[in-house]
Amino acid sequence: MSTSFLTIAEASERIAAGTLTSEQLTRDCLDRIAALNETLHAFVLVREDEAMAAARAADAEIAAGRRIGPLHGIPMGIKDIVETAGVRTTGQSALFLDRVPERSAHLWERLEAAGAILIGKTTTWEFAIGGTAHDLPFPPARNPWDPSRETGGSSSGSAAAVAAGLCSGAIGTDTGGSVRVPAAWCGIAGLKPTYGLVGRSGVYPLSHTLDHPGPMCWSSEDCALMMEVLAGDDPRDASTRAAPALPFTRRVTEGVAGLRIGVWDAMTDHIQTDPEVADAMSRGIDALREAGAEVRSVTLPPLKEIDAVCNLISRSESFAYHRVNLEEQPEKYGFESRARLLAGSIIGAAEYIEAQRVRTLIISAFEDAFEDFDLIVCEMTGSVAPPHGDATTYTRLGSRAGNVTGLPAHSVCTGFDAQGLPMAMQIIGPAFADAVLLAAGHVVEQACGARQTRALSRPRKELA
Repeated sequence: MSTSFLTIAEASERIAAGTLTSEQLTRDCLDRIAALNETLHAFVLVREDEAMAAARAADAEIAAGRRIGPLHGIPMGIKDIVETAGVRTTGQSALFLDRVPERSAHLWERLEAAGAILIGKTTTWEFAIGGTAHDLPFPPARNPWDPSRETGGSSSGSAAAVAAGLCSGAIGTDTGGSVRVPAAWCGIAGLKPTYGLVGRSGVYPLSHTLDHPGPMCWSSEDCALMMEVLAGDDPRDASTRAAPALPFTRRVTEGVAGLRIGVWDAMTDHIQTDPEVADAMSRGIDALREAGAEVRSVTLPPLKEIDAVCNLISRSESFAYHRVNLEEQPEKYGFESRARLLAGSIIGAAEYIEAQRVRTLIISAFEDAFEDFDLIVCEMTGSVAPPHGDATTYTRLGSRAGNVTGLPAHSVCTGFDAQGLPMAMQIIGPAFADAVLLAAGHVVEQACGARQTRALSRPRKELA
């Protein structure tokens, strides 16, 4: 088996023990990329020579007793809206096709300082909004479990890369579900952290009050290892100033005994969850109950209302960021992203302010719920990955509450349907309960994840 199929936790343990080298792990990931990227389009840029040089340097440092920590020598993929010094960062757009930043995003500075290796830049929807589009400089990512299916977006390449063993972990960003939905449809773990827990400087903004960077990994335990490094003050992002230190790696294996968990039937107000997805979520809830949690139902604002608030805010804020470029160089945007961004131009100040007013009521409702519950679980998506090109409508998703409230939200795999496609559930917590979410995710994965192998080396189906 390729070492690229190891979790970060497994690979890190072997590297520390001297039974695996970073060079071997990185080489195996690069070989997977060479074999599969023409089909999956998970990466828009691969740094083979630089990654191998960094791996050899990591091995030398570790051999000399200078191991920094669990991420030392671990190859990572970084979403192509996250700036990396000296490495092209395009946002999947002709507008920034030749953009090479002079400074890295704060989050990559932290990962690099922890010894992580940048293996490449992963595919994204254009500026994290453009949908599964074919009029952009690079083709959209494909789902490694079935390339005729969607990956979800906008962190599509990061999800596909981790699921297929092209890298050990990856960074995505989440404004309305863009870490969690691709994680769900590609069968991996994805955490949208509490707002302000991970710095955003050097990440192309989409909606400044809704944007959250986060880890995308094979397991909740791996997300915890990444969060140990990612979480903390970003001097260039004032939203991080009040974030506390959290015990991610210690807490992730401590279980959920004694926790009060609310089950939010989020989608019944306007959309239907597929039976297999609903059954898999029920098994995840049973696993939490059997692990000692108290489980009962909870009522929260309708998902339709939350989605409307998220749309109004995100469209307004994204148009504000892109307004000048849309006026001066509209032809450099893809059709779908241009249309979505311009939709923000017709939202008035009164509508934006009203959306923010309703947002405070939604936040208050969740705060009240967390007086009685430690965690809330609900649907992540109403279905498995749809056919390629069908994810652009944002329907049947339960993701936006986490963005509107800024609360941490985690997508965790609950197994596979009869077609072999991944299913998932979502876990939401109060502010800065991120480590507890990952512990609950770990319980679900251990009980019903059923993920002994990664996505197939040779995709099962020809591209549509």
